[in-house]
Amino acid sequence: MGAYYYDSSALVKRYANETGSLWVRSLTDPPASNDIFIAHITGIEVVAAIARKTRMGDISEPDAAAAIRTFKSHCTTQYQIVLMTTGIVDRAMELAEKHRLRGYDATQLASALIVHAELAASSVSQLVFVSADANLNAVAQAENLSVQNPNDYP
Repeated sequence: MGAYYYDSSALVKRYANETGSLWVRSLTDPPASNDIFIAHITGIEVVAAIARKTRMGDISEPDAAAAIRTFKSHCTTQYQIVLMTTGIVDRAMELAEKHRLRGYDATQLASALIVHAELAASSVSQLVFVSADANLNAVAQAENLSVQNPNDYP
């Protein structure tokens, strides 16, 4: 049992077959008893990624609709949602400026850093940041997060 923060590039692998999908599914499967944290904005990004896959012909309309329904259900039953706060926005702006990150990437990382600090303060467990974005992973490591890339698990 562990604590994982998923950005959208990693979480979408649970709903669409990509490199690393089996690994992501193994960690997010409820019997694994892992705590899965996601930013509130991850919902937008995951739905947009699935819709883009449909537009590109990588996934059928019915499969995309089912994946989106399942994802929305999981958001209410399986994930701990990190809501946007002034503190997260301020930290995201700092990270965007310091590391030249895109807005959503800075927001994802700021959210993960807040969760990491809360878990560290309570000595519950160490957070693992999960992302398929190599640049974001490098920045997360520079910010002292433990990082896993699902693309390393084909």
